[in-house]
Amino acid sequence: GLEALQKRYAGRGFAVLGFPSNDFKGQEPGDEKQIQDFCTLTYGVKFPMFEKVHVVGTQATPLYQRLTAATGVAPAWNFHKYLVGRDGKVIAQFASKVTPDDPQLTAAIDKALAAAATR
Repeated sequence: GLEALQKRYAGRGFAVLGFPSNDFKGQEPGDEKQIQDFCTLTYGVKFPMFEKVHVVGTQATPLYQRLTAATGVAPAWNFHKYLVGRDGKVIAQFASKVTPDDPQLTAAIDKALAAAATR
């Protein structure tokens, strides 16, 4: 679903960025290469995948500390999504259960891209 989202909006300047984490019951035990290979071969992922990071607690990376501070919501499970504008400001956050094709998520992306196009 995330790759489909990437394809749908890439032409308008949108990008999905993946940050694997093993913070949730050992769901991502592999190293970056293993995770990248799995995502590419299993799901056809072509969007950027970064190194495995901590996303919650005191070990959370500075990026996730900022995302959590900006929204008041830390990821509770894998595939938590943050929508960040071109200006670096956090626009919204979506829990793991919100799928990439959820109308609420796509509406937020459409709105952000429309606003960016008028600037």
